[in-house]
Amino acid sequence: MNNAKILVVGLLVTVGVAAFLFWPGNSPQSILSDKTEVVMYKNEGCQCCTKWGDHMEEGEFSVEEVPTPVLMQVKQQNGITRELASCHTAMIGDYVVEGHVPREDVERLLQEKPEDVIGLAVPGMPTGSPGMEMPGRPADNYDVLLLKKDGTTSVYSSH
Repeated sequence: MNNAKILVVGLLVTVGVAAFLFWPGNSPQSILSDKTEVVMYKNEGCQCCTKWGDHMEEGEFSVEEVPTPVLMQVKQQNGITRELASCHTAMIGDYVVEGHVPREDVERLLQEKPEDVIGLAVPGMPTGSPGMEMPGRPADNYDVLLLKKDGTTSVYSSH
């Protein structure tokens, strides 16, 4: 093989690898890691969202934070109504996770893989939920809701 052919083959391989790594949904981190990728849409500067991301990363998740100026649009596109809304919306596989849902509930959802649901939600921002811990303040009681494709909800877990 002459030098020109080697150069062309090398260039094609490089372009192919780069396209694979940076194709939407792929990242070097997600490909090289066995952690489940979480894409979290949030308002820029929101620290409780970042704390929720840290909570998720304590488990088998890798979180990408995406500051989003039109967060309600992201919510609406993924079936989240104002009544279900919280401060961030995450996409994990085929599921939407709205708000401060505990990692254990997300892990359970991914293990069970229900087909008739779009995801989980913790409406509002309950004190004591992951990312909303406040020293000296008792935790609120709150429910994690299972969001069904038909628009109904049911209690998935209570904390």
